[in-house]
Amino acid sequence: MIEALLGLDVGTTSTKAVLFNLNGQEIARAGSNPYHNRSPQPGWVEQDPEEIWQAVLTVLRQIVDQVGAQVSIKAISMSVQSGSLLPANKAGEPVYPIITWLDGRTEKLVNDWQQAGVQEQVKRISGWSLYSGLPLPTIAWLRQHNSEVFRKATHYFSVNDFIAHRLTRKFINNPSNAGGMQLVDIHNAEWSPELCELAGILPEMLSVLQPSGTIIGKISLDICQLTGLKPGTILVNGGHDQVCTALGLGINDPGKYLLACGTAWVFTGVMTSAEMGGLPPELSFNFHAYPKRWTLSQSLGGLGASVEWWLNRAWQGLGQSESRQEKFSIFNQVLNQTCVNQELFFLPMTGGHADPATTRRGGFIGLDFNHTRAEMARAIMESAGYELRWALEAVRLAEQPIERLWMVGGAAQNPIWPSILAEITGLPIQIPEYDNWPALGAAILAGVGCGVYENIDAALAFFKKPARDITADPDNSNLYTLGFKQYQEIIHRNH
Repeated sequence: MIEALLGLDVGTTSTKAVLFNLNGQEIARAGSNPYHNRSPQPGWVEQDPEEIWQAVLTVLRQIVDQVGAQVSIKAISMSVQSGSLLPANKAGEPVYPIITWLDGRTEKLVNDWQQAGVQEQVKRISGWSLYSGLPLPTIAWLRQHNSEVFRKATHYFSVNDFIAHRLTRKFINNPSNAGGMQLVDIHNAEWSPELCELAGILPEMLSVLQPSGTIIGKISLDICQLTGLKPGTILVNGGHDQVCTALGLGINDPGKYLLACGTAWVFTGVMTSAEMGGLPPELSFNFHAYPKRWTLSQSLGGLGASVEWWLNRAWQGLGQSESRQEKFSIFNQVLNQTCVNQELFFLPMTGGHADPATTRRGGFIGLDFNHTRAEMARAIMESAGYELRWALEAVRLAEQPIERLWMVGGAAQNPIWPSILAEITGLPIQIPEYDNWPALGAAILAGVGCGVYENIDAALAFFKKPARDITADPDNSNLYTLGFKQYQEIIHRNH
């Protein structure tokens, strides 16, 4: 009988499950269909909680069917997207759809709060700046604009504790997923009475907070029957997907940073206390899934969207029959023929170090008739590097160590973009050669919680994956140091 640990990755778009043996080797994986977003009014983004619950049941059944009776799943833990809200009744049954973190209905309320100085209060207590779409303003919006739902809602879930409740019938959340609700005191990992009062609810209307890596309970017998899981299977408290990724990569100490770079870019570092003094206001703070650690993070917005835009526009002439993968292959070949741009710069149309949520007019500076579309693509990539360096320099000025970046996401697979980032930032970069770190981090927490491993560090020794090291070319780094100064001057002149 093979014993195994299951990591669930419940994301914003779909659910995945990855099963590992106790030596950290992947045995099986499964994935759901994408969820459907609903937009009953412009700017609203809702999801059906039952659809997400069925996605979880589906991947659990798929894993059990794949491995059969020869594998015993000792424990399950979850890596879950954070920031979405599910109003429910006392029994934990939904009374309204999930209002996702992408939702924009609270934009006016958030603007009013910012003008009234509420931002400082929220940031001081929760570690988060105000964002439309997160549960604190969303609950307050329901109180003002949907009294029927607000009256029916006697419990408020994040996606994490909703799924945990369906699996075990217990109302338990973890600090990192709860942190995204903007209702937790970052200093003591307890629900803040002050922030709950701002939302218009009581702390008793929220799930009990319990550390990541501790046992929530056994999977309910009816769920075991539905999925094929063996009775007695344990659910261990997991964490926010970003911190589970960091945990799995070993980013658990100051100086180590995760750079997640898909359409949107976010960097995440580690702190040994929740003290925010002197740090840039753009940073948000949350709990790590690693004990006695906190995370600092900053969204750089949709920096990856500009490359997608350029590929879709400038490479259309390659032929309508070519797939996206084929276009990227040609795109990468011509990029390899380019070198550092010292005269051509790109101003991002969305995202950036200072105002990541803003969509604005951008464009090329220094363009002439000799520039090729490949050189223009490189300028777009370089602008992302300059924005990253600008944000990291503010962190350095606050005396936070920055020693190395781990890079995951689409940009990490580009043959030259990681090198550009290493040369612009002056930091060594690692590219992990694995593709589901949230589930891996959750599986580690499952193993620690059920006693397979003594602690997270012991578990990490079994779950190591290969990685490529990217180091900077010193000559290019010198050129980029000059280019960064030029870029800053151009941004100041044009914004």
